[in-house]
Amino acid sequence: MPRPGAIALVTGASSGIGEATAAALADIGCRVICAGRRMALLEAVAGRIGDQAHALALDVADRGSVESLIERLPPDLREIEVLINNAGSDLGGRQRFDRGAVADWASTIETNVTGLIRVTYAVIHGMVARDIGHIINIGSTAGVTPYAGGTIYAASKYAVHGFSESLRKDFRKTGVRVTEIMPGMVETGFALARWGDEERAAKFYDDFGDCLVPEDIARAVVFALQQPPQVAISEMTIMPSNQP
Repeated sequence: MPRPGAIALVTGASSGIGEATAAALADIGCRVICAGRRMALLEAVAGRIGDQAHALALDVADRGSVESLIERLPPDLREIEVLINNAGSDLGGRQRFDRGAVADWASTIETNVTGLIRVTYAVIHGMVARDIGHIINIGSTAGVTPYAGGTIYAASKYAVHGFSESLRKDFRKTGVRVTEIMPGMVETGFALARWGDEERAAKFYDDFGDCLVPEDIARAVVFALQQPPQVAISEMTIMPSNQP
């Protein structure tokens, strides 16, 4: 369980799962860094959470943005104990591979895989030095069960799945724990970001049926964090109850 006042960094915190997770972490006493690209939204999220939250401009696909992450934080927020790698993309997704744009496919890999690796690398050295930390990667059921039209998104989440398990084994004899949370369908602004079309995004979720909500994933994050030191939640799969 994080210590009272433990510092948590949440990427992709401007909305959806990231916003819900930042609020849930503040509720259990963490000081939360709400990181993402949309600073106005991040500041609004931090304002709703209160004094425990700090907004930070961070583009995980930008090497310089990530490499300067720690030095751009106030000194009292640099000892990050909890990292929630939540930022993600599926730009142009949900279509057959040859009908998409290579630039969109590359962008998804850059955000979902390379960006996640960059942020983890920027933070983990401090965790190792202090011998305490918990990294939670938000993967997807697409990382174990691919689907037509999800070629690149599934590939990125397969990478997150392999990275998470290998990372956990790398640090199993240290005070650093690693968890992967793999949600099924969650209704967020993700479909809108994918297509930039509000009507199409709303229809996508309506056609799917019952979905998870961001707070469902935030509760799972808190559960993983609250386990005693001898317990490592290596992975959690969370599905809507009506899905096979």
